[in-house]
Amino acid sequence: MRMDQPVRRRIVRNAFLSLLFYALPLLLMLATLSFQGKDLWSHPAAAVQHTGLFWTFCSLVRGNGFIVFIVALGLAEFALGRYGAEWRGNEKVLDLVCFAFPRLAFGPFFAWFSLKVLPFVAPHEHNLFSWVPFFWGFLILCVTDDLTQYWYHRLHHEVPWLWRFHRTHHSASYMGMSMASRQNAIYTLFFSQTYVTSVLVYLGMGPAAVAVLTIKSIITTLAHSSIPWDKPLYEHKLLHPVAWILERTISTPATHHAHHAASTDDGVGYYKGNFGNMFFLWDMTFGTAHISRRYPKTYGISHYQGDPWYAQVLWPVFKSNIPGSELAADGPMVRTDDDRRAIRRDNLLSAPLPPGWETAGEGLKLQTDGSLLHNPRLR
Repeated sequence: MRMDQPVRRRIVRNAFLSLLFYALPLLLMLATLSFQGKDLWSHPAAAVQHTGLFWTFCSLVRGNGFIVFIVALGLAEFALGRYGAEWRGNEKVLDLVCFAFPRLAFGPFFAWFSLKVLPFVAPHEHNLFSWVPFFWGFLILCVTDDLTQYWYHRLHHEVPWLWRFHRTHHSASYMGMSMASRQNAIYTLFFSQTYVTSVLVYLGMGPAAVAVLTIKSIITTLAHSSIPWDKPLYEHKLLHPVAWILERTISTPATHHAHHAASTDDGVGYYKGNFGNMFFLWDMTFGTAHISRRYPKTYGISHYQGDPWYAQVLWPVFKSNIPGSELAADGPMVRTDDDRRAIRRDNLLSAPLPPGWETAGEGLKLQTDGSLLHNPRLR
């Protein structure tokens, strides 16, 4: 099948911008150090990473400090009544397993990859970039880690056969700090940014990686939190400039909750975009941003019927016993939403609308002549 010209142009544009973003921190670093008269390639030992108190703080938070942070945030969410009756048996087990299983099962695997696989593949490249100053290493890691995850995340919404590996993250009808780790195990195992970051750490950017992952963990956890900490920024006019900058730079509850909405027909929910994890800047750049400064009334997947936790964690090894579920043995690859909501195929270019529907602003409406129309919002 021949690719449409607009689609080809979009792919070329996105690829060019991505490569530019990946290269920009490195080019800026080399230009700056060259301007300062430092010949680091010839004398790599002449420079060291300057970490200081900031890195010390991040290393503490990245360890036990982060556990204390998420426990405190979870207790605050409970105290404020942010979890309703929908957080019951199966959902509780699923959230707890998703939080603990990757750390127990995949932690050793990622350590083996870093300590055994990389030295075997590239034995002479260890600490090759240890001369990179901490500041520049921090910027390089910010871009490579988060932009890679943006595309990894987005592809799981755009490629039909990948959707079911990411579905678990969207099945909950609530938001909370536990949602940040609610993922299918296969999705977690193949986190592309994890391997990219591991390589950069092996090459000598360990301190910068600790700082980036610390900040990213805090931002993504707060973006999933049921506490709308960004709401005061929208309510007070004096803070609007801060809100304008913040919501276009990093993920906030308003922008990321929209990505977890059950529908996209109310001008608030937007599960066809807002893919950014730490940085919302990627959505602004690649045309997937939706900012409303409001929060969805409902979350999750409208046709979700509580697939067993083991199927959601370990599909396709284990299948769901819910008839018609996307995780069932004979289930569809992508199922349309109920209640005449928008199709949960997100940006699938070829996705047909349900019979008798047409586009209407942010959502869909019934078309009187019963014909099918392509949704221009599906990029």
